[in-house]
Formats: sequence, C-alpha cells, structure tokens
Amino acid sequence: MKISAIIFGLLFVLFAAFQYNDPDPEIWIPIYGAAAAACLMAWAGAGRWWFFVGMAILYTVAAVHQWPPSFEGFFFGELKMHSMNIEQARESGGLSICAAVMGLFAWLTRPTPVRS
Repeated sequence: MKISAIIFGLLFVLFAAFQYNDPDPEIWIPIYGAAAAACLMAWAGAGRWWFFVGMAILYTVAAVHQWPPSFEGFFFGELKMHSMNIEQARESGGLSICAAVMGLFAWLTRPTPVRS
C-alpha cells in the first residue's frame, strides 16, 4: 500500500500543478491537494477505512455532478479546451480517478476479522 500511496500522491500533486493555468485553480488545486494529503495519510498509516470511504463518496458525487450534459470526449491529444462539455468531462474524469484511489485505500485499510 505504501508504494501505491506514493505513486498516487505524486500523481495528485502533478494534477494540482496542472491546474495552475486553469480558469478556476482555486477550486481544483484544493481538490487534488486533498487527494494528495489523503495519500500521505495512507502512506503514514494515519487514515482509517471510514475516512477513505467518505472521501470516495464525496469524489464520486462530485464526478457525477460534474459530468457534462453532452459527452464529446476528452481530446487527450490537445490541451486546450474546445468546449465546456470537454472541460467538464476532463474534470469528471479527474474526480473519478480520485474516487477510485480513495476506494482502493478504503479497501486496503479495512479491518480484517481476527481468526482464532
């Protein structure tokens, strides 16, 4: 789990850095920063399963809310925004990645029954 936490933590720091030139960095930098902080907690063993479940739920709700009314793709080959639908799809995709990682950490930190 520690290697996953380091890899995803660095990925989320990179995601936050990419938001510097975004039209609304004050929203997205803290979102990805919180995911990076959660990865740090997972790495340090400080996060509990219920915390990661809560984070996964929040990111999932945000991803669903951010989904565009008309999906036009992500256009990975180009960095500029062609339409608001593409920008919303990218944002929803980033939130979905955060939700999946938080779900992974919830599963990895879940309590296991003690067998006697």
